[in-house]
Amino acid sequence: MNFKEKLTHWYSANKRSLPWRKTKNPYHIWLSEIILQQTQIKQGLPYYEAFVKEFPSIFELAKANEQEVLKLWQGLGYYSRARNLHFTAKYIANELKGVFPNNYKGLLQLKGIGDYTASAIASICFDEPTAVVDGNVYRVLARHFGIHTPINSTKGIKEFKELATTLMDQSNPGDYNQAIMEFGARQCKPQNPDCSACPLNNSCVALQSKTIGELPVKLKKVKVSKKHFNFLVLISSKGETTFKKRTGKGIWQNLYQFPLIETDKPLTASSFKTNPLVQEYFKGSDFEFSLYNKDTIIHKLSHQNLHTKFWVVEIDQLPEEGIPIVDLKQFPTPILIGNFLEEFRFPL
Repeated sequence: MNFKEKLTHWYSANKRSLPWRKTKNPYHIWLSEIILQQTQIKQGLPYYEAFVKEFPSIFELAKANEQEVLKLWQGLGYYSRARNLHFTAKYIANELKGVFPNNYKGLLQLKGIGDYTASAIASICFDEPTAVVDGNVYRVLARHFGIHTPINSTKGIKEFKELATTLMDQSNPGDYNQAIMEFGARQCKPQNPDCSACPLNNSCVALQSKTIGELPVKLKKVKVSKKHFNFLVLISSKGETTFKKRTGKGIWQNLYQFPLIETDKPLTASSFKTNPLVQEYFKGSDFEFSLYNKDTIIHKLSHQNLHTKFWVVEIDQLPEEGIPIVDLKQFPTPILIGNFLEEFRFPL
């Protein structure tokens, strides 16, 4: 058997039973692919099931408001995926009458759909022989063919896409694409793969040259920045707090959070009340405060690490408009804020 035949044979015996593998409905395939970007299957599966239950078709998803979508997405991160998902659902439902484009080029025009997702949908739903190239595929191809070109370089992206295309099973592209992705996820794993049980071990260049641990090659990422976040958890005498939507284009767009003060250095209990930004926010109002987390919470994002403190502030009257504390959990929040809301006991 050749490369593609060995992969599809392995897949038929080892594939996991997953709900999106039991359908060719482009809505379900699209939904699963968007959720599984930057997300492992074990984490993404409950979200997929929740979305399908809440929004059985693209029309229900299109009719939802963004806050409902973001709330259901909460905890998955990379929230632009959810915003693009909702935008595209409305476009397909309203402009395309609920019908997905049935080819790679058409799918690529949709917001939030790139080369990988368009290839996956086109091959699985419409039998178009378009090769998928994700992290798993990069790893399989780099190791098996001994390719040292960095996978996140312009040259590498083109080289691996061309190779993946030449290896495609033209007659069964959907199963082949799923086979190579599954193979990378379960057999050709990033760390300590069981090469002795690999059906491709006789032809694997990396195994023969003992370079499994070196491949694939990836260029070093840009240095991750460090930020100091101070959230003001306000508690008024009326049982209200301030919870605000982030409207900028940065992280957590359209999600809700407590008032935020960002500082160059970490604040301490002695420096908190005298900090100019804190004084400006409260405008001279008297308040009592305490630091909720004695140890700084470090929340890691792809491009920055947030060193976070939650300052619990008891005040008679809020400096700005508030909401009842009992309503807090109705709003979509970043996981950092969501975890705090689960742990902190507000006074009743």
